[in-house]
Amino acid sequence: MVGINALLKAFAASTVASISVADAATAEQWRGRTIYQVLTDRFARPDNSTTATCNTSDREYCGGTWRGIINQLDYIKDMGFTAIWTSPITYNFPNRSEYGDPYHGYWQQDLYRLNPKFGTPDDLKALSQAVHDKDMYLMVDIAPNHFGWPGPSNSTDYSLFNPFNDAKYFHSYCPVDDYDNQTNVEECWLGDEKVELVDVNTEDPAVVEIYNTWIEDLISNYSIDGLRIDTAKHVSKSFWSTFQSSASVFCLAEVFNEDVSYACDYQNHLDGILDFPLYYWIIDFLGSTSGSTYSLVNNIGNLRSSCKDVSLMGTFVENHDLQRLAYKTNDMALAKNGLAFTILWDGIPVVYAGQEQHYAGGDDPANREATWLSGYSRESELYKLAAAVNQVRNYASYLDPAYLSYNASLIYTDDKTIAFRKGYDENQIVSVITNKGDATQDWTLSLENTGWGVGTAVIEILTCETTTIGDDGNLVVPMSSGLPRAYFEAGKASNGSICSG
Repeated sequence: MVGINALLKAFAASTVASISVADAATAEQWRGRTIYQVLTDRFARPDNSTTATCNTSDREYCGGTWRGIINQLDYIKDMGFTAIWTSPITYNFPNRSEYGDPYHGYWQQDLYRLNPKFGTPDDLKALSQAVHDKDMYLMVDIAPNHFGWPGPSNSTDYSLFNPFNDAKYFHSYCPVDDYDNQTNVEECWLGDEKVELVDVNTEDPAVVEIYNTWIEDLISNYSIDGLRIDTAKHVSKSFWSTFQSSASVFCLAEVFNEDVSYACDYQNHLDGILDFPLYYWIIDFLGSTSGSTYSLVNNIGNLRSSCKDVSLMGTFVENHDLQRLAYKTNDMALAKNGLAFTILWDGIPVVYAGQEQHYAGGDDPANREATWLSGYSRESELYKLAAAVNQVRNYASYLDPAYLSYNASLIYTDDKTIAFRKGYDENQIVSVITNKGDATQDWTLSLENTGWGVGTAVIEILTCETTTIGDDGNLVVPMSSGLPRAYFEAGKASNGSICSG
């Protein structure tokens, strides 16, 4: 393992070292990253406490900061992640609303001030430096669609919004209430009378110019490598093209819609999108032991033909807006399959903090638990699984960067199980994902078309068991307790093994 880790470290270091303000992290560079999402307020406190109270139902600040994240970067890196995505960093309204504090960061009021609850400008710069020192990338969340107001629309004080301190910079009030009407979606307001999300008029050339200048400065000042864009579908597509150009870094947009054609069109204006259509198919499959592979198997072709580049889409099964997988099912085998699929399938893997600790929060705010209450255990089953599958993905892409743009090829499907190959010229990972659950009986699969020749020795990275491709060219896979499987050619790895067992 020492040989592999040294190679990967050198590879990552050379990649990060090439980034500068003039040559920011590109979509091509981000394709090889794996992202760990943190809610800044809920991930790590600067005092390193693992017992500080954080009751999600209180909807209040719990004390997580950028300095806290710095203290726990090794927890993230040791899991194999090579990038972090943090909450929005801009100043939010300071008073408590009927929906609680803006601890999540999405109710901004000033683009040119940072959220003091998260730290100072020097703290954010220190986080950026610390991330880069560990050969990782920094992605921050932004929400250009709206500014937050803790009250009804008719009480909005536009003078508090910087730099858009006049009603002329915003759309007139109307509620988003017709998602079949794109004009309504883009020009009306999200939120309600308890917290209005005052909709910025992003068709206004003055607004476009201000936003483009702001994002250039933000990325330069804090050495940011990528952006996650909130509520992207609520902003006109014409805005995103110029904004993407001004940002000059990889942009990963939230287009919260399961319709493939609707979601994919945004990739014609931004580098990548979070793969919500795939998310719903995964939940149909892995959300319960009674699920089915049908949606995934029958729709993946349409996704690939409709989207510009699925390798730049964010693959996920959890985030801060959705019920956690462990809320839907407490079956640990399904949790392991969901995590393995996220990292080994197409796209840029995105794992939400707490997923590796089997957190089980339901709807917002229950799904916004404090990660520190897990004690940052490196012994949890899912933590270890994430480390193992991240390692093999990172290594496969190191040996051949084309691995990342290879579309996973299904080589076996039934109603409960899929197997797929990803990678060229015998530099592939063959994975098996199932929803049979931890109570199922053991069984055996025989897989054709793995890409490996007769007699090739392969290692299953989660059990550390080695086998060879049979005389019939098949890979025999013993399945146990509903767990996923992932195979890699043993001879391609340093010292003959990539298994950490």
